[in-house]
Amino acid sequence: MARNTASAVLIVLTCVLVPVALLATWVHDIVLDTDRYVATVAPLSGDPAVQDAAVHRITEAVGARVDGPKAADEMASWLQSQGLPPLAADAVRRLGPQIDAAVDQAVTKVATRVVTSDAFTTVWRDANRAAHNAVVHALTGQGRGAVQVTDGTVTLDIGTAVERVKKELVDAGLKPAANIPQVNKQFVLFHSDQLAKYRKAAHLLDIVGNWLPVLVAVLGTAGVLLAHRRRRALARTALGAAFACLVVAVALIVARGYYLDHLPAQVQSKSAAAAVFDALVRFLRVSLRTAIVLGVVIALGVYLIGPGRLPVALRGASDRTADSAARWAAGHHVSAGRAGAWALAYRRAVTIAVLLVIALVFALWNHPTVLTVLLLVLVLLAVLAVLALLAAGGRVQLKTARKPPDAPPGQS
Repeated sequence: MARNTASAVLIVLTCVLVPVALLATWVHDIVLDTDRYVATVAPLSGDPAVQDAAVHRITEAVGARVDGPKAADEMASWLQSQGLPPLAADAVRRLGPQIDAAVDQAVTKVATRVVTSDAFTTVWRDANRAAHNAVVHALTGQGRGAVQVTDGTVTLDIGTAVERVKKELVDAGLKPAANIPQVNKQFVLFHSDQLAKYRKAAHLLDIVGNWLPVLVAVLGTAGVLLAHRRRRALARTALGAAFACLVVAVALIVARGYYLDHLPAQVQSKSAAAAVFDALVRFLRVSLRTAIVLGVVIALGVYLIGPGRLPVALRGASDRTADSAARWAAGHHVSAGRAGAWALAYRRAVTIAVLLVIALVFALWNHPTVLTVLLLVLVLLAVLAVLALLAAGGRVQLKTARKPPDAPPGQS
């Protein structure tokens, strides 16, 4: 009774801790690692929504606007002094809004060219790297960055891009842009009112780091080994962990919707905020999906090796198919040789060894994905198929060896 209780407690604890372990790995490897963080958000420099938001912020920061009505009035007065009729001078004065629009269009065009160039990719990477210490400070209270986190808002300094736009405007002939003072314009990367409250949790997850997944694996293994029905316990553990990851994945979707519906005023582009959010949690989403698929695959595999009617029927059909193929090969003088006899004798041991090797490969795989799980499953199925064929060839050879030789002609 105590053994079953301990097993149940360990299995439940394992199921709950699997998504927590994934969160810990995400925090440790992405949020708190500068190189991986920059690699994660670097592709955003080419995202259309982020580029549009950057163009808007840079254009706003440059502020290279000519006073259109004043310039039109001065031009009209000078032309009138040169003999331009009053009606024509009034028409020139009405060009003020068009002058403003033309200047704004020129600034936006240059800003767009800068943002879509390779230079902005470098600016984006450098700004994110500079801001990463601010993110670490916001989550753990440690480190400092050139860009501060204020009221849960993480910002990037895009002043370099602004200076590039100003220079191109001056080179293009828009001389007023030379008088624009240096700016230190901020681009809002992420905002959360609860960011400061997450410090204790993030600090704890950073401490456990990569050790939590190992601890979860040990707890799960202990829970399964303590169970009287280990095969059933393994299936329940796999499905329970998959369900827990599914709950967290759904919660992540809900959190994304809530975050985007409650953006503060300083986040001017909802599309850009969505792109940043998706980039930051991409690894976590992939990990959750991988854990769900892995849990289902393990539970399915455990079921297929069990005593149920369907698994027994499937295994029987597989063996009969292998035997038919082996008999066909023997009829065409194709023999498995010693490999067939060896596979027949050690098939179970080899299967267990292959399972252990694949489990080790998966454990050592750097950030496995759903594709990784499916690839390893295909490798396992291929190995099992080869073993089945070799073992079938060994059975055919064994039957042939035991069969009494045919009597010579003429003897009874």
